This record gives sequence, structure tokens and C-alpha cells, in this order.
Amino acid sequence: MKITLKDGSSREYAESKSVIEIAADISEGLARVATAGEINGEVVDLRTMVDQDCELSILTFQDEKGKGAFRHTASHILAQAVKRLYPDTKLAIGPSVADGFYYDIDRETPLTAEDLTKIEAEMKKIVKENLPIEQYTKPREEAIAYFKEKDEPYKVELIEDLPEDAVISFYSQGEFTDLCAGPHLMTTKPVKAFKLTSLAGAYWRGSEKNKMLQRIYGTAYPKKAELDEYLTMLEEAKKRDHRKLGKELGLFMMRDEGPGFPFFLPKGMVLKNTLLDYWREIHLRNGYVEIATPIMLSRHLWETSGHWDHYKDNMYTTVIDEEDFAIKPMNCPGGILAYQSEPRSYRDLPLRMGELGLVHRHEKSGQLHGLMRVRCFTQDDAHIFMMPEQIRDEIKGVARLIDEVYSLFGFKYHVELSTRPEDSMGSDEDWEMATDALRGALDDLGLPYVVNEGDGAFYGPKIDFHLEDSIGRTWQCGTIQLDFQLPLRFELEYTGADGEKHRPIMIHRVAFGSIERFIGILIEHFAGAFPTWLAPVQVKVLPISDKYMDYGKKVMDTLAAAGIRAELDTRAEKIGYKIREAQMQKVPYMLVVGAKEEEDGLVSVRSRFEGDEGQSTLDSFLTDIREEIAKKTVREVKTQE
Repeated sequence: MKITLKDGSSREYAESKSVIEIAADISEGLARVATAGEINGEVVDLRTMVDQDCELSILTFQDEKGKGAFRHTASHILAQAVKRLYPDTKLAIGPSVADGFYYDIDRETPLTAEDLTKIEAEMKKIVKENLPIEQYTKPREEAIAYFKEKDEPYKVELIEDLPEDAVISFYSQGEFTDLCAGPHLMTTKPVKAFKLTSLAGAYWRGSEKNKMLQRIYGTAYPKKAELDEYLTMLEEAKKRDHRKLGKELGLFMMRDEGPGFPFFLPKGMVLKNTLLDYWREIHLRNGYVEIATPIMLSRHLWETSGHWDHYKDNMYTTVIDEEDFAIKPMNCPGGILAYQSEPRSYRDLPLRMGELGLVHRHEKSGQLHGLMRVRCFTQDDAHIFMMPEQIRDEIKGVARLIDEVYSLFGFKYHVELSTRPEDSMGSDEDWEMATDALRGALDDLGLPYVVNEGDGAFYGPKIDFHLEDSIGRTWQCGTIQLDFQLPLRFELEYTGADGEKHRPIMIHRVAFGSIERFIGILIEHFAGAFPTWLAPVQVKVLPISDKYMDYGKKVMDTLAAAGIRAELDTRAEKIGYKIREAQMQKVPYMLVVGAKEEEDGLVSVRSRFEGDEGQSTLDSFLTDIREEIAKKTVREVKTQE
């Protein structure tokens, strides 16, 4: 048999071999770190026998699917430890997830944080025992009988919901056996660095109608150094939590009277409006016009767009004059009506219509999370109507705009091209032209990208931008989607150079995505210490005592007249306290004023970046800060020796 490896090389064998044997034949070092295999695109165990020609990849922890096998094994070690310590516990499911793994359990007395320490200790014993992990199958009825005898009702339910002809797969390690499709490591030994991170509630099978179970979260790595790095990142993330900082900095609040509906406070509105001013500035420069469409529109519009059939459960609806209306979850149908407001010619195209539209979506209460997951948010939409020959240039223009936005905030990002899904609409010709246009635009720009097969929208392929924040987390924000279907459904037209009617093609795109979510990301990215141009309060004027309050007010009035967002600290507190308070509020600049400053018409400048910057004339300070704001400079914090 001929085995083609992922580097394009191949090996031939006269008899069947397991994946781990092939890995060892390639390199003993590779076999030591292998976690799973991938045969013709399907992830399999290292113990899987290969008996025919195929394409084979040996997966390690460095591969996402390899991480999955490693952490899935960690979840079984967790379940085994729980059963050893608390035998009456009922087990539900325990998959690997993006940053680790979890296991859902059911027991009369819920676990506490103290229990996690005991479970971790037992997990270490299981790892040290180096238990071989074995996979086998059972007939359906025998599998059900096995778990009924073990009093594991959740496992029984899972098997009963499988098709009659399904292969029932089991994995065993020592005395522990679990229902599982795999893949898993060969033994428990490699899972040396792990940590149980938290406890949470989770409904069985994700349904609020089912019983609430307890979910144990954890993560696992092959090396302690990698685990320590991740745990440090988690601690840093807690410090940067936008919900905590949003409250401390007076930016926004959430209330029980409006779950999922954020309240922006005065400083938060300054931050939000500064972002929106920047949005308008770059879109005006890039040839966009701005529109605003109603927050609520008739049901028949959403039926035409397809949202009523595909998205109704996430929409808020009401009845007016005996007619159904829906509060908009997206801006695109309104943008289409704006396009239809007058006849369009080929000379009008491309037409770039931007909208900062307030949308509402019904999210489940358990999914709400600060500004990151809300029920109402402002979407920085734009819809571009164009001719087929303009697609490539318009895609490139949007990609450059998104790059400009992310670069300004210091975000690195990677790009995914998502292709035609199985449930797509439209002709093969449309899809081929759209996908080629997206791919061609990315190639022209020299942007590296990963192809995400079959993950496009039902109406067209898309490019997604995944940005990376200052502590390495990734967020999907920007997107560019090509749409041939809505122009068809709404019968959009333009008059071509030939005098005939033609159908435009449409781009849906966002740069920020949700303004609220982007603000949440920015709060955590900068840990609340925004660049000066974005800071709600740019300067705090700090009189040493009440005696210098009038001079302090004069300084503040001069700053305000120059367009600087300044506050005067009028409290009868010591100057050291005022400085610490301003630092806690992450204010970029503090101007300390006392006898010498008043006498000489100066200010003593302290900054978040360098500490004491010495005395300066107010005019000189104004020149510097206005230039910093105009250029949207991000000053680095000077490292303390």
C-alpha cells in the first residue's frame, strides 16, 4: 500500500500497519509526540490500522486536531478521577474545546472549588499509573445494558438516540470505561501538565428544559512551561475583564431591568462616539455615503430577505394595526430599500452605503456576556452594490480599510476564506465567480489565508478577519461576504452602458462588527489604558491645594477650548492621592499646578507613559498633545529600570 504524507512524500508497505507504527517508521521522535492521525481527512486513533492507499498526516499537539485528542484524553482522566473519589457521580459528556476540555457531571452534592484540588491530585496518580488506553465496540443492546448496570442514565440516553445501525464505541483505561468515539492517546502518561480551572452550570444537552448539570472546566498541555504560560494569560485576562474595568472606569453598566441591553455612561459615550467619528472619517475618505434605516420593518420584508424563515427565533416581533413587524436583527434589507429609492445607472456603481445601525437579536440568557454577547448593538454595516467586473477591486478596497482599522489599534490578524456550504443557494457559475474574486483579491494584496471549506454563507463565500489582542486571544470581527441572492430576491436593477437592465452584485461587510463588542475587546486589549486620542478623559488638572483652584480652572478652560477632554480635580485631597486616583482611572496626562506653576504660567506634566515629564508651558503641552491626538499615536509605556 502507498501512504502519501502531508509533505507530499510517500511510503510503501507490504502489509497493514497502525498509524503509530508508521509514525515510528518516519521518526522515533515523531512517534513520541504524536497524538492522533488523519486519514483522508478523518481524524483517527494512533492505534488505527492502515490497510490501503491513503493520505496520512501524523498529528501532534501543535495541530488543532492533535490538541483535541490530547485534551479529550485529559477529560477522560478527569472523569476517572471523579468516579474514584465520588463513585455515586453520574457522567454526561466530556469533549475537548478551544482552550481545554470539560466534563459535565450530575451528583446530589455539587462539587466545590476545594474538591478540584482533590480531583487534580487523583488525576496525577492516574497519569503516573501510565494506564494503556484501549478502544473497542459493543452491540447496541449490550452497550445499553452495560451502562444501565453501571447506573449511568445519560450514557444510556446517548446510545438510545444513536441510529439503530450505529457502531457503539468504548474507551477503557484501568478500571474506567466511557462511551466515546475518540480519538485518544495510547496511554494516560503524556498528560503531565493540566489544571482544573473552574466550575459552572450547564443544562443537559444545552436545553433549558433539561436538568442543570455541573461542568468542570480544565486545560492540559504536554509541558508545564506551556501550562504556566496559559495560566498567566488567564490571570492577565481576569485583570483586563471589560466588565470589571467598565464599572471601575465608569464606561457602561448592565441592569437586571434590561438583561443583555447595555447602558453607556457619559465616559463610555465619549469612547463610543470617538470610535464612530473615526468610522465616519475613514468611510468618507473611502467613498462611502451614510444612511440610517428604521429599527422596525414589516414582516413581508423579512420574508423576502429570507430572515423570517432562517432567523425568526432570534428576532423580536410585534403587531401594529394588525400587521406583523420585526425589530431588525440585520441592516441589509433596509439598505436594499435605500438602493431601490431611485433608478440606478452603471455610472452610480459601485455604490458604497454605510450604516451604523442599531440591531436587536434574541440571545439566550446563559449566553449573555458583558458587551461581548448582548441583545442590542450597533453594527458598522456597509453594503456595496456593484457590477461583476468591479467585485475584485471592491473586495481589495474593503480589505485595505479593515487592515487600516486593525493596524491603528495594534491588532495582528489572520484571514480565512470560507467556501460554498452544502445548503447553498445559486448557480455553480455564481459561486465560482464569487470565490475566484475573493481569492484573487487576497492574492493581489499578498494576504496569506486559510481556506475554510464549506463554511461560507448560504448566499455566497466570505472572507473573515480574526484579530489577535495583546494577550494572544483571537476574535472574529471583520467580514466580507459576496451576495448574489438578495439582489435576485429583491429584483434589484441598474441600467448598463448598453441601455439594458442588469442585476447588481452585493457585498455585505463590517470592520468593527458590533461596536459594543469591539469596545469590549478594546477595553481588554488596552487594559482600560486607551491611547490619548481615544481616552474619555485625556487630561486631569490637579491643583496642589484649594489656593490654586482658580489657576487650575484657567488651565482646564484653555484645554477645553483647544478641544482637549479635560477634568479638574476640585477635591480637598493631598496631591499624592489625586495622582494615584488619576492613575487608577488610566488618564493619559496629569497637569499638576501649584505656586511655582501659577507664578511662571507653567504646568508640571505627569504622564501614564513616562511618569514625571517635568515642567512645560501650557502652549507647548497643547502643541504636543494635539499632535499626538491628530496622528492617533499610541505611546508606549516606558519600562521601569
